[in-house]
Amino acid sequence: MKNNMDNINEEKNNTNFVKKILSNKFVKKFLTKEVILYAVFGVLTTLINIGSFYLMTTFLHVDENIANNIAIVLAVLFAYVTNKDLVFHSKAEGFGEKFIEFCRFILGRLVTMFIESIGGSLMFAYLPIPTIVSKCLITVVVIILNFFISKFFAFRTTDEK
Repeated sequence: MKNNMDNINEEKNNTNFVKKILSNKFVKKFLTKEVILYAVFGVLTTLINIGSFYLMTTFLHVDENIANNIAIVLAVLFAYVTNKDLVFHSKAEGFGEKFIEFCRFILGRLVTMFIESIGGSLMFAYLPIPTIVSKCLITVVVIILNFFISKFFAFRTTDEK
């Protein structure tokens, strides 16, 4: 019986802790629907990136740097579609606006692709950790940078400019 009561009290404490965190002003300000959707699609993008890298290096024996760059391209294409329509709800109208938005997105991703590619190469060569761990570490940095680039550069609406 005591064990059951301990479990109930622990569950109640966990629920109160979660409520307390979610009611925090800082968390309310930054834990928006947009951030949550970005995180969900970011996880999927990361799975595509790391999963394709893993498959290419492990089963196809593709060079780590080539596999890394192919994985990045696959992830960027997936991210564009999901970010444009499902996360930032692009308001671009007409071919011209959509093309400019796509170019801004690609430009931002080229910057982070460069960071990821060079960072990956350096980490693969100089850090005494498994390549997949290096890949995961550099990917976390890139995800954070990509959110800010997408939000404030690629998918700005005309009103926000």
